[in-house]
Amino acid sequence: MTWPSPVIDPGIAEDMATLRETAREAGRLALEMRPEAVTKVWEKTPGHIVSEADLAVNTLIARRLGAARPDYGWLSEETTDDHSNRRQKRVWVVDPIDGTRAYLRDDPNWCIGLAVVQDGEGLASVIYAPVTDQLYEARRGGGAFLNGNSIFVSTCKSEAGCRLIASQQMIDHKAWNPPWPPVDLADPKPNATLLRLARVASGQHDAVVILWRKSDWDLAPGTLIVTEAGGSATTHLGEPFRFNRSVPAQRSLIASGKRLHPLLRRRTQQVRLPDPDSGLSEPTVKPYAETDIMAHDHSDGAQLLHIVIGGELKDVTGVEFEDLTKIDFVGAFPNYTAAYDAWKSAAQRTVDNAEMRYFILHAHKLLDPETGSQHQV
Repeated sequence: MTWPSPVIDPGIAEDMATLRETAREAGRLALEMRPEAVTKVWEKTPGHIVSEADLAVNTLIARRLGAARPDYGWLSEETTDDHSNRRQKRVWVVDPIDGTRAYLRDDPNWCIGLAVVQDGEGLASVIYAPVTDQLYEARRGGGAFLNGNSIFVSTCKSEAGCRLIASQQMIDHKAWNPPWPPVDLADPKPNATLLRLARVASGQHDAVVILWRKSDWDLAPGTLIVTEAGGSATTHLGEPFRFNRSVPAQRSLIASGKRLHPLLRRRTQQVRLPDPDSGLSEPTVKPYAETDIMAHDHSDGAQLLHIVIGGELKDVTGVEFEDLTKIDFVGAFPNYTAAYDAWKSAAQRTVDNAEMRYFILHAHKLLDPETGSQHQV
């Protein structure tokens, strides 16, 4: 029996051509600007940097896509969010440079991410990695491709030994019950979330797990490519992504082949993470991102040493302090909740100084030079 080919929306076919052309042009501009862009960097919010290149690429993409489809809405990481700009039936979702830190340090693992979303679902998307000249693409019902060749997710069906893109600290956390089996962690893992998704879609890795809030532009282009490559991409609770909501963000990400996906969901469903679109101004549980993803202090009362420190950075793209003798020691705390409150208070005092940053150091081991003993904390 011969199955009919899926009906191609002529508009989406045209959009795919526009996305490819725009992504490649944006990539060329980013490459040209990089030598100068590394000297023009600042923090748009604490911990999130932006360069002159991010804004220039965003402007170019806005012009190209806006000219092609003036009736589409617009949602981009580098454009101030305006609900009136995304009330249209179809919306462009854009990450001008996903992986800005990688881009600035001349690491090839950054990309351009573009997508078309309608009624909360992806219709078409492109991810372009300019340094390696890899263009991933997909349209709904049309399969996924890398430089014109079909790609598919892996058939991995076991956590043990799976090729996983995730945080080592998350995997090693003592609160997992049962602990994670041995896995093959990507090292280093790509700075760009979209490239992590692309690598899962192409079968280079089996899964990506991010147990923390991600914005729509981090996900929309890549999740469509994963699903069209035969995989699954949802929150860690198994919720399908609905993009372009009031708050354009999702609580978490698990993407993998369909055999592995339910196993990863079952393992991570114990983690409590708020839905960014729930209307809560802050998480009901203080966040510990991927380094303490269980998001609570140990119920057995054990002391988990956290140290809050701060200082002026040599470069906002890294974490090297300008002068170690001038480190501001805020204090040592027995749990994350107390440390988070102290960090937040200190960080708010320096919001106008991009170079002055505060961090929470989670001490796992104490060394006693006198006896040579090592104590796990």
